[in-house]
Amino acid sequence: MVETFSDKVKISVQDLHLWFGDICAVKSLNLEIFEHEILSVIGPANSGKTTFLRTLNRLNELSPNFKMEGAVYLKGEDIRQIRVTEIRKRLGMVFALPMPLPLSIFDNIAYGPRMHGIKDRKVLSEIVERSLQVAFLWDEAKDRLNESALKLSGGQQQRLCIARTLAVEPEVILFDEPCSGLDPISTAKVEETMLKLKQDYTIVLVTNNVKQAARVGDRTAFFLMGELIELDRTDKIFTAPAQKKTEDYIMGRFG
Repeated sequence: MVETFSDKVKISVQDLHLWFGDICAVKSLNLEIFEHEILSVIGPANSGKTTFLRTLNRLNELSPNFKMEGAVYLKGEDIRQIRVTEIRKRLGMVFALPMPLPLSIFDNIAYGPRMHGIKDRKVLSEIVERSLQVAFLWDEAKDRLNESALKLSGGQQQRLCIARTLAVEPEVILFDEPCSGLDPISTAKVEETMLKLKQDYTIVLVTNNVKQAARVGDRTAFFLMGELIELDRTDKIFTAPAQKKTEDYIMGRFG
């Protein structure tokens, strides 16, 4: 029996055009992202992958020359009608380089919940433990919670950043090249974390590592020069892509 995806659409992108000044970074983009899936987004540099990702939680709006045409809906709500603080809580982001705050491990995780009004130490402790467990970091950090997060290894810092994102209970987690600076062992742990998180969250992963996209993605989208060339099940994209450009990129003929 062929596995099928849930018909529950988490994010709907409709006729999206993204501009920075006179440069159109993403053109005529239409796609849907489903609940409890990992959508891998691949493509060469300057293909619009990260621009697309940063549009989902409105980070591109920090650029004064950014302009958006079309619409992005989160569970039927136009993201432009949702307060920026709310949209960034609901769509958490993990960046390419881990950026822990210059605070203790505990305070890194508790920072977001505190900002949202949670002050009770017991409640914060429960959030910290739960978040670190889900991010596969609890066993390594439980005896070091009062130490500076900056003392963690690069791979541990990235999982800390995942835990920090989880602490505010997002609906979607956006990963922008989360393993680009990590060794293979740390990369494997982050990928394992993603696969576990899929049970409770929707995940969008931008990666230049096509093998990583193949390992963790339920579906894969291939971007080229600001356009979506192909979107399909990951196994089909990597074994029988419909577009020659997709095949050429996956085979390493360019990019």
